[in-house]
Amino acid sequence: MATRPDLHDPGPFGTALKAARSSRRVSQLVLSLDAGVSARHVSFLESGRAMPSRDMVLTLAEALALPLSARNHLLNAAGFASAYPASPLASDAIAPFRQILTTMMENHAPFPALLCDRHWNVLEASASAAAMLSPLLEGWHGPPNVFRLTACHPRAAEFIANLPEVLHESLERLALEQSLAGDDPVLADLIAVTRNAAARHPYRPASRTRSPVLPVSYRGLGGLMSFLSVVAQCGTSEDVTVRDLRLELLFPADDVTRAAFAP
Repeated sequence: MATRPDLHDPGPFGTALKAARSSRRVSQLVLSLDAGVSARHVSFLESGRAMPSRDMVLTLAEALALPLSARNHLLNAAGFASAYPASPLASDAIAPFRQILTTMMENHAPFPALLCDRHWNVLEASASAAAMLSPLLEGWHGPPNVFRLTACHPRAAEFIANLPEVLHESLERLALEQSLAGDDPVLADLIAVTRNAAARHPYRPASRTRSPVLPVSYRGLGGLMSFLSVVAQCGTSEDVTVRDLRLELLFPADDVTRAAFAP
């Protein structure tokens, strides 16, 4: 076990480990029990009084159930190389997963489908999804992001009929994503902008009993269309890119919307 001479500086690893643990709301004692090490050792690692081995970093990351990208971040913070590859989306390495996602999007047609990364930046959109997003993309700078478009676009309320309800649900979804991701500043920023938007468009439920179904209602050229969302993820790969992908499939929530897509 290596030691650090500066006891006042936790260093990159100590800072990263504490942030990851805090985001999980896990105490040093609980983490030590789950990782099979002493609480004193965890304390020393977070304070910078000790530096971990590569195996120790992976053990702690597994005990915290961090996603692969966060595990790589912990390794890098401790001075080690990443353990998990992050292959380009078009690479041969992840071609089998890419084919699965393409097939799912094709089979879902004509209904909308979006392929997104961990931070919900849109990587690919089906023809119907692209048509739905096109009004929100006019004058938009930067990559389209599902939550940022909903929260920040000046015309979002014009196109999303139940925007307050959607923003409320978005906050819950992002909070769950953040709790699973560990310390993720991008997700934290998405939560912040969504919270600001929710303050501008407060959600006032009609009753205290929440509906088990939350459709997203869009105003389009064909009138009001309502959709239910299903999000699929790949769970059998040790590639960061694959694990971070989210495939969102939108299904008609009523007969009117279903009829709008009929040939």
